[in-house]
Amino acid sequence: MSAPTHTRSHRPSPDRVDIRLPWWAVVLPALAFAALLLVMAGPGQAAASAGEPGVGQVVIQIQQTLSR
Repeated sequence: MSAPTHTRSHRPSPDRVDIRLPWWAVVLPALAFAALLLVMAGPGQAAASAGEPGVGQVVIQIQQTLSR
């Protein structure tokens, strides 16, 4: 009587894909988005920055796009 052999068959099933992202693949786009948001929301020092702040215009544009 032979002893059962233990195989190392820890393979993911074919219908499941195991994807792991490096930490910077998530952090860098988030930092870039935050930096652009801060640039838009910054104080309007330019002469052409009359009217609503940049963030307000972006929010209005998003609302209009989602309401269609």
